[in-house]
Amino acid sequence: MASPSHPSVGHIHLKVADLDRAISFYRDVLGFEVTQRYGDQAAFLGAGGYHHHVGLNTWHSKAGPAPAPDATGLYHGAYLYPDRAALGAVIRRVLAAGYALDGAADHGVSEAVYLRDPDGNGVELYRDRAPADWPRDAQGGLAMVNDPLDVEALISEAD
Repeated sequence: MASPSHPSVGHIHLKVADLDRAISFYRDVLGFEVTQRYGDQAAFLGAGGYHHHVGLNTWHSKAGPAPAPDATGLYHGAYLYPDRAALGAVIRRVLAAGYALDGAADHGVSEAVYLRDPDGNGVELYRDRAPADWPRDAQGGLAMVNDPLDVEALISEAD
């Protein structure tokens, strides 16, 4: 939770080539709700009643190409799900919609899968473990890992 002296991440705003295609992915596959739309130029999507977690626009990118893999820019947007069942459910929807996973990892603090949205932007879908369960080194510092993740087990826990 943000405090007056500590920032938090509020939303991600993406340039997209096709607004309807992007809305379909973020709404129908990832589970966000459209909170506002500006014709065929922009849309804002949120979860849990928040005004927006994801902004999409075609102002400078309508029908444009995906970003080059070796270009600078956004590595991925990360979207947090509340538990293993919700993460498994979204992974099931991703695969059913024909999107391939680029990878999956157990980071000790979280479990995550990685893919690309319709515009080639990196997407991380994850769930956090409770802080008491985070891996620690001998001095008590955070000791994240990059271990294999059993994606099939996550999907089997889906709602």
